[in-house]
Amino acid sequence: MMITRINKAARMSDAVIHQNTIYYTAVPTVIDNDIYLQMKSTLEDIDQLLEKAGSDKSKILDVTIFLVHSLDFEGMNRAWDEWVDSDNAPVRCTVQAGLMCSDWKVEVKVVAAV
Repeated sequence: MMITRINKAARMSDAVIHQNTIYYTAVPTVIDNDIYLQMKSTLEDIDQLLEKAGSDKSKILDVTIFLVHSLDFEGMNRAWDEWVDSDNAPVRCTVQAGLMCSDWKVEVKVVAAV
């Protein structure tokens, strides 16, 4: 059984690939009090990781979006709608959750085919 760990460390890996499936969790790379900018930067990060792993957003199977504030749902969706491959939209779940970094408004868990 082949498992590839991307940027592995003692506590965690940035991503894991197993049986042509990539597992990744992205956080904002732009720390701003604007959900749209945070979500947009998070989605750009996902694009970069998927490309590094030999995939792209058209191959995303499942997404879980963690939002700190339900009032950010509209701004998050605006960034999502601009980004998502609407011909290959994945299964998506959005939940309200407390995140471990107080500066983050969003965190996104992605499962994609390679």
